[in-house]
Amino acid sequence: MNRRKLLGFLLAAGMASLSGQAVAQTALKIGYVLPATSHYGYAVSVLASEVAKRTEGRYRLEAFPSGALGGEREMVEGAQLGTLGLVLTSTGPVTNFVPEVGILDLPFLFRDAAHAHQVLDSKIGQDLLAKFPSHGLVGLAWTDQSFRHLTNSRRPVVTPEDVKGLKVRTMENPVHILSFRTVGANPTPMAFPEVFGALQQGAIDGQEQAIAGSASTKMSQVQKYLSLTGHFFSPAVFIMSPKAFNNLSSEDKENFLAAARAASMAMREYMREADAKGIEQMRKDGMEVNENVDKEKFQAAFQPAYAEFAKKYGQENIDAIRAVGLPGTSQ
Repeated sequence: MNRRKLLGFLLAAGMASLSGQAVAQTALKIGYVLPATSHYGYAVSVLASEVAKRTEGRYRLEAFPSGALGGEREMVEGAQLGTLGLVLTSTGPVTNFVPEVGILDLPFLFRDAAHAHQVLDSKIGQDLLAKFPSHGLVGLAWTDQSFRHLTNSRRPVVTPEDVKGLKVRTMENPVHILSFRTVGANPTPMAFPEVFGALQQGAIDGQEQAIAGSASTKMSQVQKYLSLTGHFFSPAVFIMSPKAFNNLSSEDKENFLAAARAASMAMREYMREADAKGIEQMRKDGMEVNENVDKEKFQAAFQPAYAEFAKKYGQENIDAIRAVGLPGTSQ
């Protein structure tokens, strides 16, 4: 082979190698129901950046916000079936797949965000993540979306009596449904992409979610009252399809887990400011914000539901969560 042919051969081989490297990059879809400008969008952007960095570009995440791939339950099903790589979802619909997770959604279970974070980072939270694989899912990391608050279009809500008769959209979550039924509301399970239209048409009176979610989805356009009830904490979770996860090398499995933990920590920091900014934005947009909610009355009103929760999740497990972070506890 003469010199010119050899150079040509080496150049062609080099181009083929570069092409092979480009083809080797794997794109995985990640879906979520809130807009790209929301706290979910922020968390997914951090996750995507961390995945690209830690895998040296071998994996790339393609984000699909605003329910482009369906509601949360549909996307969790997609991850289970292997038709979707990842999803960032509230725990609400996850209880339909991993029932044990429902304990995290109990009303007024957590004293504050710091308590919730301690629980999720403790053996309790990690043991719950370890239950995902037996249900056909991989839980990468818990993350934060702060406490959930009630909005509605009919009246200010300050006491449980004000909730009676309100048709409130809830997640497809048996804990949330029972809780709202217990205080006299008419809970209406609905996939999130349908909520804005249902409020606009008057099919439902209200909805409940984190402040950042209500602000980013412009609930001020279809709701008049925001009540800072803080009834559920309801964490979010990064879920990955077992099909996609099992295709990773051992090293990249650790990379994805580490990337999810990094995104989770970043989201916690983000949420510290998001609540205050969201409240001010919705007030500026014309919503009446009720901060003087009687939380003691709400806690008492939810208590009858706890008899059912204790049967389902075990009183000892509920007590263990409440004890985390208290003096004299080891968790």
